[in-house]
Amino acid sequence: MKDLKTACRLALVQCAPVMFDKKKGTDKVVGLIAEAAREKAELIVFPELVIPGYPYGMSFGFKTGCRDENGRRDWKLYYDNSILVPGEETARIAEAAAAARAYVSIGVSERDAVTATLYNTNLVFGPDGALLTVHRKLKPTGSERLVWGEADRGFAPVTDTPWGPAGSLICWESYMPLLRAALYQKGMTICLAPNTNDYDSWLATARHIAVEGRCFYVNADLCFTRDMYPGGLAYPEEIDALPEIVCRGGSCVIDPYGNYEIEPFWDQEGIRYADLDMNKVPASRMEFDPCGHYSRPDVLKLNLRDE
Repeated sequence: MKDLKTACRLALVQCAPVMFDKKKGTDKVVGLIAEAAREKAELIVFPELVIPGYPYGMSFGFKTGCRDENGRRDWKLYYDNSILVPGEETARIAEAAAAARAYVSIGVSERDAVTATLYNTNLVFGPDGALLTVHRKLKPTGSERLVWGEADRGFAPVTDTPWGPAGSLICWESYMPLLRAALYQKGMTICLAPNTNDYDSWLATARHIAVEGRCFYVNADLCFTRDMYPGGLAYPEEIDALPEIVCRGGSCVIDPYGNYEIEPFWDQEGIRYADLDMNKVPASRMEFDPCGHYSRPDVLKLNLRDE
């Protein structure tokens, strides 16, 4: 393992999206990056689909074998507010990252520049504003497959940072053991985990991966309420049936030994800060290195189809 910068000033952002509004959503993100910069953050991590939000509970009129035009209009609204990568919104985020002199990880709904397909994507920007990594979610979960396509590129990228390779697992990608192994093989020291999961068993998953991968697991979750959905949707009864707090958050940071660097926090937006001791990563691998001395490549082998 290469020498690591021994300290990382991390900002963990738990926030609500501006639902279905990419311009106001980008305004909010830029403001939060500036706020984190005032606290000297070097790595700023946002949740899944911050722009333009996670359409939790919406069917878009889909039923097995059929759909309707009203639902199609709702989907088109979401499509219109998904962003091109690169595009106007990424240029603004890049400028904010450069002004902050920080790495920025953020989840977005990406609109393909050629086709009409959307992707659940995590982006990482460098402190010079360069867009370093584009990771499209490999497998949308359940009915998410009606909204986003499967990744056709960016299968398991890592970002070269001063603190080692940072990889991304979007939401239930954290449940994909072979994808985790692919990132462990690349030496991941920080796992960027944007998601929309606010249940107890998810925290067990987060702690397991931190210990299994001997890495810092940055669990970045959305927190939003029912009244944040836009008006005029085709199926208001779907929104009315949701709980008042649709996603409670629970964002946290876990060290390579499974201990909380930032405890889970709930039912509120906010930024939490931690100074990560990166010496913990190599030290924790003394007796267990998942793709080093504690592996058996003569018996077990993973073949990754990379870019």
